[in-house]
Amino acid sequence: MIGTARLVLRGWRDEDITPFAALCANPEVMTHLGGPQPRAEVEVAITRQRASQARDGHCFWAIERREDAMFLGFCGLRDGGPAGTPVVDELEIGWRLRRDAWGRGYAREAAEAALAWGWANTARARIIAMTVPANASSWKLMERLGMVRRGDLDFAHPAFPPGHSLSSHIVYIAERPS
Repeated sequence: MIGTARLVLRGWRDEDITPFAALCANPEVMTHLGGPQPRAEVEVAITRQRASQARDGHCFWAIERREDAMFLGFCGLRDGGPAGTPVVDELEIGWRLRRDAWGRGYAREAAEAALAWGWANTARARIIAMTVPANASSWKLMERLGMVRRGDLDFAHPAFPPGHSLSSHIVYIAERPS
């Protein structure tokens, strides 16, 4: 568990399934992520995160708001980008929040805590983040976190056909602080 002033990043619980399914069914939240996901895919994603936590000691943790224990989404770290890409062996930071939690600084607060955890608990020289160019909110957060765009690591995501609006991915990196 990782605590911040307003948030708790924690392992996934069964009671997270319903609010996470609602988050992943929201077309606006999922615009840059392939569209709304059915509950069955959400359950598989949570199972993957639990396995990552057990195997690696980290995952895309559930975010809970301290004041009311409300599930807000996820933020955390996972090993390995998509197969066949320049980021396949990298440690990735990622986040996804409910639409009504946007614009309140929660993503930045959670991401700063996840980065700090990554530096303190892994030997990785860098942590990457990726998104599609159209997801300005996400890459602007990467910049506010001090991450630097690395065009040499950009790639076509293998989950989407060439020319698809979600195929092109841009990559930002955070270097381990000295």
